[in-house]
Amino acid sequence: MSTAITAAEKVDGFTRRSVRKAQKQKRSQGSSQFRSQSSQLELFPLPQLKDASSNEQQVLFCQKLQQCCVLFDFMDSVSDLRSKEIKRATLNELVEYVSTNRGVITESAYSEIVKMIGSNIFRTLPPSENPDFDPEEDEPTLEASWPHIQLVYEFLLRFLESPDFQPSIAKRHIDQKFVQQLLELFDSEDPRERDFLKTVLHRIYGKFLGLRAFIRKQINNIFLRFIYETEHFNGVAELLEILGSIINGFALPLKAEHKQFLLKVLIPMHTAKGLALFHAQLAYCVVQFLEKDMTLTEPVIRGLLKFWPKICSQKEVMFLGEIEEILDVIEPTQFKKIQEPLFKQIAKCVSSSHFQIAERALYFWNNEYILGLIEENIDTILPIMFGSLYKISKEHWNQTIVALVYNVLKTLMEMNGKLFDELTSTYKAERQREKKKELEREELWKKLEELRLSGTLSNQPSNTSSSLTNIPNDSAK
Repeated sequence: MSTAITAAEKVDGFTRRSVRKAQKQKRSQGSSQFRSQSSQLELFPLPQLKDASSNEQQVLFCQKLQQCCVLFDFMDSVSDLRSKEIKRATLNELVEYVSTNRGVITESAYSEIVKMIGSNIFRTLPPSENPDFDPEEDEPTLEASWPHIQLVYEFLLRFLESPDFQPSIAKRHIDQKFVQQLLELFDSEDPRERDFLKTVLHRIYGKFLGLRAFIRKQINNIFLRFIYETEHFNGVAELLEILGSIINGFALPLKAEHKQFLLKVLIPMHTAKGLALFHAQLAYCVVQFLEKDMTLTEPVIRGLLKFWPKICSQKEVMFLGEIEEILDVIEPTQFKKIQEPLFKQIAKCVSSSHFQIAERALYFWNNEYILGLIEENIDTILPIMFGSLYKISKEHWNQTIVALVYNVLKTLMEMNGKLFDELTSTYKAERQREKKKELEREELWKKLEELRLSGTLSNQPSNTSSSLTNIPNDSAK
């Protein structure tokens, strides 16, 4: 039932948002699976697997798998209570059965197992109940049928991790279509489901060599759609976490497709609005690539500088953190290639009126390894940084920043006192020239104002024009 919007709410957007949030809090559960269907089947308990003879167990195991294919409407909390409980108990029994027994996953059982798993977890995800959903502020919509779905995921993991599991047989059922449907579920708002999916996909990637290229390609496609089309996908952090492990296992030398993925997908992902939700995982992936191949450092740094945030202070702080992570693993030869454009950007950050940006940039001088790189290249870096640092030491509004700048200036002076003194003299002389020009400019404007007030300019046009004719012509020289 829709709620009428008052005149005040139409005018005040913040009021409308608070109303929507209040409505959201009342309904924090949803399910796409059961809205258009309701189970007409009533379940009856089957005998316990542990009580059956070894000859009967396999048949009973398949019967229980078929029984668990029946779906129930969890949006209706009072319907099918007995059948829901029977299914829950059966799923628990199946999880324990495949975990504690050997030789129970026979070739004939694979199709029934995958069918039961697919029946329960594969579904079309609904659009968000909240059109203004903000993952950083709003509570996610939780899957109402989680009491059953959780156990299905548990069963799937035990199935994949079982010593009896044979990828050569399973690949007929766990194929590209299965993986594609699994990847689509990563857009679920429910973080519990995404966490299970992350583990499941990681296991599949490890066990099915023939699916690895397909999985990487599909993740690549999801990220490209996220960057250039939808700007929304709930499972980006989880997919990046999986990628971190995948990148760590890449053989050397890196393939061209892997390098392209880094430069054409991972680096542009830094432009996403919701970067804060997955930046830690993204930065980890980038650093993993650089540890594999240091020649990628220059294009990565230049890519980050290209996409450097202009108006979002939170993003800028994150970028600075990532740059420090990269500098922690950079080789001196690679550092020389990017030091000039990088420290020009750091100088801008140090000069920022936003104290968190300036503070984060100044913290680079607390890193021993970065200090060593700066000292080796002080002749290049000090002239870039000096003007910004000296100006801030005299003018910045935040005393904490001023104190940090004094420490940085002291450190730089100890690295190369002679160059520091030369730059100080040059800077002061330049400031004096600027002040002199400013005074001359003010004097000129003052004279022009006096002339205007006295009416000289308007009353004596002939004198003005004649005086202009007396100005030497450079072309005549």
